[in-house]
Amino acid sequence: MKILVTGSNGQLGSELRLLSKEFPQNNFIFTDVEELDITNPEKVDAFFRAEKPDVTINCAAYTAVDNAEKEFEKALLINASAAGFLAESVRNANGLLIHISTDYLFDGHSHRPYTETDPVNPESAYARSKAEGETSVMKSGAKAVIIRTSWLYSGFGNNFVKTILKYSKERGSLKVVFDQVGSPTYARDLAGAILAILPSIRDIKGQEVFHYSNEGVASWYDFAIAITQFAGIECKILPIETKDYPLPAKRPFYSVLNKSKFKERFHVEIPYWRESLQECINKLV
Repeated sequence: MKILVTGSNGQLGSELRLLSKEFPQNNFIFTDVEELDITNPEKVDAFFRAEKPDVTINCAAYTAVDNAEKEFEKALLINASAAGFLAESVRNANGLLIHISTDYLFDGHSHRPYTETDPVNPESAYARSKAEGETSVMKSGAKAVIIRTSWLYSGFGNNFVKTILKYSKERGSLKVVFDQVGSPTYARDLAGAILAILPSIRDIKGQEVFHYSNEGVASWYDFAIAITQFAGIECKILPIETKDYPLPAKRPFYSVLNKSKFKERFHVEIPYWRESLQECINKLV
Protein backbone atom coordinates (compact mmCIF):
# COMPACT_ATOMS: atom_id res chain seq x y z
CA MET A 1 0.00 0.00 0.00
CA LYS A 2 1.00 3.59 -0.59
CA ILE A 3 0.22 5.47 2.63
CA LEU A 4 0.15 9.25 2.93
CA VAL A 5 0.54 10.72 6.43
CA THR A 6 -0.32 14.40 6.86
CA GLY A 7 0.80 16.38 9.90
CA SER A 8 3.73 14.02 10.21
CA ASN A 9 5.75 16.31 12.50
CA GLY A 10 3.11 16.17 15.25
CA GLN A 11 2.77 13.65 18.05
CA LEU A 12 0.87 10.95 16.18
CA GLY A 13 2.60 11.58 12.85
CA SER A 14 6.02 11.30 14.48
CA GLU A 15 5.09 7.98 16.12
CA LEU A 16 3.76 6.69 12.77
CA ARG A 17 7.07 7.64 11.16
CA LEU A 18 9.00 5.61 13.76
CA LEU A 19 6.71 2.58 13.51
CA SER A 20 6.60 2.64 9.71
CA LYS A 21 10.00 0.93 9.69
CA GLU A 22 8.23 -2.20 10.98
CA PHE A 23 5.98 -2.23 7.89
CA PRO A 24 8.48 -2.33 4.99
CA GLN A 25 5.85 -3.80 2.68
CA ASN A 26 4.17 -0.38 2.55
CA ASN A 27 5.33 2.81 0.85
CA PHE A 28 4.93 5.72 3.28
CA ILE A 29 4.84 9.38 2.28
CA PHE A 30 5.25 11.69 5.29
CA THR A 31 4.22 15.30 4.81
CA ASP A 32 3.73 18.38 6.92
CA VAL A 33 2.73 21.88 5.85
CA GLU A 34 6.08 22.42 4.10
CA GLU A 35 5.51 19.47 1.74
CA LEU A 36 1.71 19.63 1.48
CA ASP A 37 -0.49 22.55 2.54
CA ILE A 38 -3.78 20.75 3.13
CA THR A 39 -5.62 24.08 3.46
CA ASN A 40 -5.03 24.67 -0.28
CA PRO A 41 -7.49 22.52 -2.27
CA GLU A 42 -5.61 22.96 -5.57
CA LYS A 43 -2.34 21.75 -4.04
CA VAL A 44 -4.10 18.83 -2.37
CA ASP A 45 -5.75 17.82 -5.64
CA ALA A 46 -2.46 18.06 -7.57
CA PHE A 47 -0.65 16.02 -4.91
CA PHE A 48 -3.23 13.24 -5.05
CA ARG A 49 -3.21 13.17 -8.85
CA ALA A 50 0.56 12.71 -8.80
CA GLU A 51 0.92 10.27 -5.88
CA LYS A 52 -2.42 8.37 -5.85
CA PRO A 53 -2.15 7.13 -2.23
CA ASP A 54 -4.20 4.07 -1.27
CA VAL A 55 -4.62 5.26 2.33
CA THR A 56 -4.37 8.76 3.80
CA ILE A 57 -3.90 9.15 7.56
CA ASN A 58 -4.81 12.72 8.49
CA CYS A 59 -2.86 13.62 11.62
CA ALA A 60 -2.81 17.34 10.80
CA ALA A 61 -4.81 19.44 13.24
CA TYR A 62 -5.06 22.75 15.04
CA THR A 63 -4.82 21.60 18.66
CA ALA A 64 -4.24 24.81 20.65
CA VAL A 65 -7.52 24.42 22.55
CA ASP A 66 -7.49 27.78 24.33
CA ASN A 67 -6.08 29.80 21.42
CA ALA A 68 -8.91 28.48 19.24
CA GLU A 69 -11.32 30.65 21.22
CA LYS A 70 -9.81 33.71 19.52
CA GLU A 71 -8.53 31.98 16.38
CA PHE A 72 -11.66 30.07 15.45
CA GLU A 73 -11.35 30.76 11.71
CA LYS A 74 -7.84 29.34 11.69
CA ALA A 75 -8.94 26.27 13.68
CA LEU A 76 -11.89 25.82 11.32
CA LEU A 77 -9.66 26.07 8.24
CA ILE A 78 -7.26 23.36 9.44
CA ASN A 79 -9.65 21.08 11.33
CA ALA A 80 -12.70 21.30 9.06
CA SER A 81 -12.09 22.81 5.62
CA ALA A 82 -8.77 21.03 5.09
CA ALA A 83 -10.26 17.72 6.24
CA GLY A 84 -12.94 18.21 3.58
CA PHE A 85 -10.34 18.96 0.88
CA LEU A 86 -8.45 15.79 1.78
CA ALA A 87 -11.64 13.71 1.83
CA GLU A 88 -12.68 14.92 -1.64
CA SER A 89 -9.26 14.08 -3.09
CA VAL A 90 -9.35 10.68 -1.38
CA ARG A 91 -12.74 10.04 -2.96
CA ASN A 92 -11.49 11.07 -6.42
CA ALA A 93 -8.45 8.80 -6.01
CA ASN A 94 -10.68 5.91 -4.85
CA GLY A 95 -8.64 5.68 -1.66
CA LEU A 96 -9.36 5.49 2.06
CA LEU A 97 -9.12 8.29 4.61
CA ILE A 98 -8.30 7.75 8.28
CA HIS A 99 -9.19 10.97 10.06
CA ILE A 100 -8.25 11.62 13.70
CA SER A 101 -10.84 13.31 15.92
CA THR A 102 -11.33 14.03 19.61
CA ASP A 103 -13.19 13.25 22.84
CA TYR A 104 -13.81 17.00 23.24
CA LEU A 105 -16.78 16.65 20.87
CA PHE A 106 -18.77 15.48 23.89
CA ASP A 107 -20.09 17.89 26.53
CA GLY A 108 -19.00 15.70 29.45
CA HIS A 109 -22.43 15.39 31.08
CA SER A 110 -22.45 11.59 30.78
CA HIS A 111 -21.60 9.17 33.57
CA ARG A 112 -20.81 6.23 31.30
CA PRO A 113 -18.20 5.94 28.54
CA TYR A 114 -19.32 7.57 25.29
CA THR A 115 -20.10 5.32 22.34
CA GLU A 116 -19.72 6.22 18.67
CA THR A 117 -23.48 6.70 18.34
CA ASP A 118 -23.88 9.12 21.24
CA PRO A 119 -24.81 12.63 20.08
CA VAL A 120 -21.96 15.14 20.10
CA ASN A 121 -22.32 18.54 21.74
CA PRO A 122 -19.05 20.50 21.36
CA GLU A 123 -18.71 23.32 23.88
CA SER A 124 -15.45 24.99 22.81
CA ALA A 125 -14.24 26.56 19.57
CA TYR A 126 -11.67 23.79 19.14
CA ALA A 127 -14.32 21.11 19.65
CA ARG A 128 -16.69 22.81 17.21
CA SER A 129 -13.97 22.92 14.57
CA LYS A 130 -13.28 19.20 15.03
CA ALA A 131 -17.00 18.42 14.85
CA GLU A 132 -17.17 20.36 11.58
CA GLY A 133 -14.22 18.31 10.36
CA GLU A 134 -16.10 15.07 10.97
CA THR A 135 -19.10 16.48 9.11
CA SER A 136 -16.90 17.51 6.16
CA VAL A 137 -15.46 14.00 5.94
CA MET A 138 -18.89 12.38 6.18
CA LYS A 139 -20.40 14.62 3.50
CA SER A 140 -17.52 14.05 1.07
CA GLY A 141 -18.64 10.60 0.03
CA ALA A 142 -15.10 9.28 0.54
CA LYS A 143 -14.41 5.93 2.12
CA ALA A 144 -13.37 7.02 5.59
CA VAL A 145 -12.66 5.88 9.11
CA ILE A 146 -12.87 8.52 11.84
CA ILE A 147 -10.98 7.63 15.01
CA ARG A 148 -11.74 9.70 18.09
CA THR A 149 -9.06 9.66 20.75
CA SER A 150 -8.35 11.44 24.03
CA TRP A 151 -5.63 13.11 26.12
CA LEU A 152 -2.88 12.32 23.61
CA TYR A 153 0.75 12.47 24.73
CA SER A 154 4.13 11.23 23.48
CA GLY A 155 7.81 12.05 23.52
CA PHE A 156 7.20 14.48 20.66
CA GLY A 157 5.79 18.01 20.62
CA ASN A 158 4.02 19.76 23.48
CA ASN A 159 1.74 17.77 25.78
CA PHE A 160 0.64 17.35 29.39
CA VAL A 161 3.31 14.78 30.24
CA LYS A 162 6.19 16.98 29.10
CA THR A 163 4.65 20.03 30.79
CA ILE A 164 4.35 18.24 34.14
CA LEU A 165 7.88 16.87 33.84
CA LYS A 166 9.23 20.36 33.20
CA TYR A 167 7.42 22.22 35.97
CA SER A 168 7.65 19.47 38.59
CA LYS A 169 11.46 19.69 38.33
CA GLU A 170 11.34 23.46 38.82
CA ARG A 171 8.76 23.77 41.60
CA GLY A 172 8.04 22.14 44.93
CA SER A 173 4.32 21.82 44.22
CA LEU A 174 1.84 21.97 41.34
CA LYS A 175 -1.92 22.52 41.32
CA VAL A 176 -3.81 20.19 38.96
CA VAL A 177 -7.55 19.80 38.40
CA PHE A 178 -9.14 16.64 39.76
CA ASP A 179 -12.71 17.03 38.45
CA GLN A 180 -12.03 16.35 34.76
CA VAL A 181 -11.91 12.64 33.96
CA GLY A 182 -10.79 10.87 30.79
CA SER A 183 -8.29 8.35 29.44
CA PRO A 184 -4.68 9.35 28.78
CA THR A 185 -3.54 7.93 25.43
CA TYR A 186 0.03 7.23 24.34
CA ALA A 187 0.33 8.32 20.71
CA ARG A 188 2.62 5.36 20.01
CA ASP A 189 -0.18 2.95 20.99
CA LEU A 190 -2.65 4.71 18.70
CA ALA A 191 -0.13 4.75 15.84
CA GLY A 192 0.50 1.03 16.30
CA ALA A 193 -3.22 0.29 16.34
CA ILE A 194 -3.80 2.26 13.13
CA LEU A 195 -1.04 0.43 11.27
CA ALA A 196 -2.22 -2.94 12.63
CA ILE A 197 -5.79 -2.50 11.37
CA LEU A 198 -4.92 -1.21 7.88
CA PRO A 199 -5.41 -4.58 6.15
CA SER A 200 -8.84 -4.93 7.81
CA ILE A 201 -10.19 -1.51 6.87
CA ARG A 202 -8.92 -1.09 3.32
CA ASP A 203 -12.11 -2.49 1.87
CA ILE A 204 -14.46 -0.56 4.15
CA LYS A 205 -17.61 0.78 2.52
CA GLY A 206 -18.81 4.30 3.30
CA GLN A 207 -17.75 5.91 6.58
CA GLU A 208 -17.36 4.55 10.08
CA VAL A 209 -16.51 6.09 13.44
CA PHE A 210 -14.40 4.34 16.09
CA HIS A 211 -13.16 5.27 19.55
CA TYR A 212 -9.61 4.54 20.67
CA SER A 213 -7.84 5.49 23.89
CA ASN A 214 -5.74 3.59 26.39
CA GLU A 215 -7.64 1.45 28.88
CA GLY A 216 -8.62 2.79 32.27
CA VAL A 217 -9.61 6.26 33.47
CA ALA A 218 -7.91 9.08 35.35
CA SER A 219 -8.31 12.69 36.32
CA TRP A 220 -5.62 15.17 35.29
CA TYR A 221 -4.61 15.08 38.97
CA ASP A 222 -4.18 11.28 38.88
CA PHE A 223 -2.28 11.61 35.62
CA ALA A 224 0.11 14.21 37.06
CA ILE A 225 0.82 12.11 40.17
CA ALA A 226 1.65 9.09 38.00
CA ILE A 227 3.97 11.18 35.80
CA THR A 228 6.03 12.46 38.75
CA GLN A 229 6.10 9.05 40.44
CA PHE A 230 7.31 7.24 37.31
CA ALA A 231 9.92 9.94 36.68
CA GLY A 232 11.12 9.81 40.30
CA ILE A 233 10.51 13.53 40.82
CA GLU A 234 9.79 14.91 44.29
CA CYS A 235 6.92 17.35 43.75
CA LYS A 236 3.66 17.69 45.66
CA ILE A 237 0.63 17.55 43.36
CA LEU A 238 -2.28 19.51 44.84
CA PRO A 239 -5.87 18.78 43.70
CA ILE A 240 -7.99 21.75 42.64
CA GLU A 241 -11.36 22.21 40.95
CA THR A 242 -11.74 23.44 37.39
CA LYS A 243 -13.32 26.67 38.66
CA ASP A 244 -10.08 27.42 40.51
CA TYR A 245 -8.05 27.21 37.30
CA PRO A 246 -10.06 29.15 34.71
CA LEU A 247 -9.07 28.77 31.06
CA PRO A 248 -10.57 30.34 27.91
CA ALA A 249 -11.93 27.05 26.50
CA LYS A 250 -14.47 24.88 28.29
CA ARG A 251 -13.40 21.27 28.83
CA PRO A 252 -15.72 18.28 29.30
CA PHE A 253 -15.77 17.07 32.91
CA TYR A 254 -16.14 13.47 31.72
CA SER A 255 -14.92 12.28 28.32
CA VAL A 256 -14.17 8.58 28.72
CA LEU A 257 -14.57 6.76 25.39
CA ASN A 258 -16.17 3.33 24.98
CA LYS A 259 -13.78 1.25 22.85
CA SER A 260 -15.87 -1.93 22.54
CA LYS A 261 -16.53 -1.44 18.82
CA PHE A 262 -12.84 -1.04 18.00
CA LYS A 263 -11.78 -4.05 20.08
CA GLU A 264 -14.52 -6.34 18.78
CA ARG A 265 -14.05 -5.38 15.13
CA PHE A 266 -10.26 -5.54 14.99
CA HIS A 267 -9.37 -7.91 17.87
CA VAL A 268 -6.79 -5.40 19.11
CA GLU A 269 -5.55 -5.50 22.70
CA ILE A 270 -5.35 -1.98 24.13
CA PRO A 271 -2.74 -1.26 26.84
CA TYR A 272 -3.61 0.18 30.26
CA TRP A 273 -2.77 3.88 30.50
CA ARG A 274 -0.35 3.56 33.43
CA GLU A 275 1.72 0.89 31.65
CA SER A 276 1.98 3.01 28.51
CA LEU A 277 2.82 6.11 30.54
CA GLN A 278 5.64 4.22 32.25
CA GLU A 279 6.99 3.24 28.82
CA CYS A 280 6.89 6.82 27.59
CA ILE A 281 8.48 8.22 30.77
CA ASN A 282 11.30 5.67 30.52
CA LYS A 283 12.12 6.98 27.05
CA LEU A 284 11.93 10.61 28.12
CA VAL A 285 14.04 10.41 31.27
